[in-house]
Amino acid sequence: MAEETAEAAARVAEQARELQDAAAALMSRARAEEEALRRRAAALAGELGRLRKAAAAAAGHADREKVEEDLDRAACLMSDGDIASIVPSKAHGTFLKVLLGPVNLRARKEVQLKVKEEYNSYRDRTAVVFLGFPMILLFLRTWLWNGCFPALPVQLYQAWLLFLYTTLALRENILRVNGSDIRPWWVSHHYCAMLMALVSLTWEIKGQPDCARKQRGVELFLCWAVMQGFAMMLQNRYQRQRLYTRIALGKAKRMDVVWGETAGVEGQLLLLCPVLFLLQVFEGYVGFLLLRTAHRGIIPEWQVVVCGILLIAMAIGNFANTVDTLMVKSRFKAKMKKSKSKRDLAACTSPTGSSLTNSAAGA
Repeated sequence: MAEETAEAAARVAEQARELQDAAAALMSRARAEEEALRRRAAALAGELGRLRKAAAAAAGHADREKVEEDLDRAACLMSDGDIASIVPSKAHGTFLKVLLGPVNLRARKEVQLKVKEEYNSYRDRTAVVFLGFPMILLFLRTWLWNGCFPALPVQLYQAWLLFLYTTLALRENILRVNGSDIRPWWVSHHYCAMLMALVSLTWEIKGQPDCARKQRGVELFLCWAVMQGFAMMLQNRYQRQRLYTRIALGKAKRMDVVWGETAGVEGQLLLLCPVLFLLQVFEGYVGFLLLRTAHRGIIPEWQVVVCGILLIAMAIGNFANTVDTLMVKSRFKAKMKKSKSKRDLAACTSPTGSSLTNSAAGA
């Protein structure tokens, strides 16, 4: 019995070594083939960029529309097809390197889609808290706290904002590494918001006497947060619908994230654009009021000055990006009207993208 067990153990060990050698050879061949495909993909991406510049230079060429359609189809295959999994990922950036270290964040296609869906769900959940938390604080200030905020609830909200903007920036950086077309400004906007939340945590919440005057800055900030939360809920609803529509039409990738400035169809834009512009004006106005209260000595702390400057900078950046994106959308629509057919480009849309659209329509 002991001899049979020893022979079986030796046989299993030999089979394990053979399997290890076969697996190592397979992995070596796969790495070599993947590296060869990666070089071809990099060369093709360079050629695609060169041809786009040449097509842009030949403005009056008769076949320009056909050339642009072919280039768009090739770009769609490279960005949303299986080629995307072998294309070298974008640089991680300092933010990801500091928080996560030099790890590989490029995920498989099915994992990428789960990350993007979780990001959209996270925005939906946090928008409710973003709107509800300051509304509750403003309500309790009037009906329970006799017009004076206690320090702890306000600081809890500021700590939550720091957590929110940090997680949003982290998720968006990971999405960018995996191919999402998120505008760099919106990630930078969250860096500014993180800094503002961190600074506001050190802002002393003074009480009586003359509580209303001393807490004027806190009240203005919470009023802005209510408007921001309302706008976030509108954006999330419209942007999700619009993104699924763009995926179905072949105008967006499955990993794209439609951010702050774009939304749904024309009727939705008529509602959302005024809300966004009003919010941006109010954001800049709150920043101006904070600077004025600090200048007049009502609230002389340096935190008020920093928060005021950051709010004004974010308002200007948001306004500029919103206007720029609306102009891009206008030019794109004009181009689509001139184009004869986009059926070949629409064929680039994957079944996964279509199923996402169908599930959204069913919901």
